[in-house]
Amino acid sequence: MAENEAQQAQPQMRILGQFIRDMSFENIMAQKGAPTDSQPDVQVQVNLDAKKRGGDNNQFESSIKLNITSKAKEGDATLFVMEIDYVGIFHIEGVPEDQMHPFLLIECPRMIFPFLRRVVSDVTRDGGFPPLNLENIDFIALYRNEIARRQAENESAGTA
Repeated sequence: MAENEAQQAQPQMRILGQFIRDMSFENIMAQKGAPTDSQPDVQVQVNLDAKKRGGDNNQFESSIKLNITSKAKEGDATLFVMEIDYVGIFHIEGVPEDQMHPFLLIECPRMIFPFLRRVVSDVTRDGGFPPLNLENIDFIALYRNEIARRQAENESAGTA
């Protein structure tokens, strides 16, 4: 019986679907008619978001939003700009309420990131550049940094 209770308490997650909610890719160099063979300096900004979906109590959305800017190392000309909002829909059970927020912003993005990485690689290649293979993202560090930033923001707002 204790084994049964322990089994029920185990978190369960299923990916119900994933999709691109919004995407933009601009090949700036091609628009200017300039060659695209310079060495790139790529900057990636990552934002995470999550919310409960209406209807089913166990369905959630988790999204990874990337803003990618590639500039030439010499000359600082922008090569391309890509923005993408990639969403996963999850069925989650057995996660305590106090752990749901980090679960949605760490574990869920970790599950869909490989698919987002492939999309970014394909789009940059199809856009006329070498495929951009994103480095792994440390979602735990991102989460901790965001919590620390919010706490600092709240403390400074409280003293103002």
